[in-house]
Amino acid sequence: MVLSSDLISAVPGLRHAFFTREGGVSDGIYAGLNGGLGSSDVPENVRENRRRMATQLGVAPENFLSVHQVHSPDVVVATGPWDSPARPKVDAIVTRTENLAIGVTTADCGPVLFVDPTRRVIGAAHAGWKGALTGVLEATLDAMETLGAEREQIVAAIGPMIRQPSYEVGAEFVERFLDADADNTIFFLPSARQGHALFDLAGFIRMRLEKAGVLMIDDLGHDTYADERFFSYRRSVHRKEPDYGRHVHAIVLEG
Repeated sequence: MVLSSDLISAVPGLRHAFFTREGGVSDGIYAGLNGGLGSSDVPENVRENRRRMATQLGVAPENFLSVHQVHSPDVVVATGPWDSPARPKVDAIVTRTENLAIGVTTADCGPVLFVDPTRRVIGAAHAGWKGALTGVLEATLDAMETLGAEREQIVAAIGPMIRQPSYEVGAEFVERFLDADADNTIFFLPSARQGHALFDLAGFIRMRLEKAGVLMIDDLGHDTYADERFFSYRRSVHRKEPDYGRHVHAIVLEG
């Protein structure tokens, strides 16, 4: 099963996908479409899963790009394929090169896909709490502008991620966000556990995009922790599993 954004789907000349775990060859704790190059899954299974995703997006496997994510605000401009071992250590990719699928991997963090339909510039960002707080979304928009995008024309789609009812955090986490901006208190609700709160990562991402000048935002609304169609890092920890699968969410300009 592949999910898509209505806003991005309305843009001609490109394809995109928020992949679920359905439709792959991995088994065990990775059962399904695990695209995580950094996971401990059988490498041949991961390659086959990624080949299937590349086919879904209409590109050759070598043109299905992702990066070595490090929870940073850093972005790379892609102009062609790169070898998997040489993946840049960044958390977002932008390009204006056709037939080059750019994607990010997640298993609770927030994937965001971008497109300027007029200038034909696309982007993909991995926005966990740390990247979102330190500016990965704004850096992605800046990088798109260096390729000719106009911020007010950019469409953004927020994909499946852990949602507030499932995202319990401790007092130090809350304090970090309030130290950055006292107004961030609106993204926390009291938890049933003393000294804990529930964090709205999707709402925080939307706010950062809006403040950065993005006018058109679509949020798919799915909770990776609560929905077994998705891989979830936090769910794997709670189940005491040794590892977890990763989704890939990608976008490509048609040639």
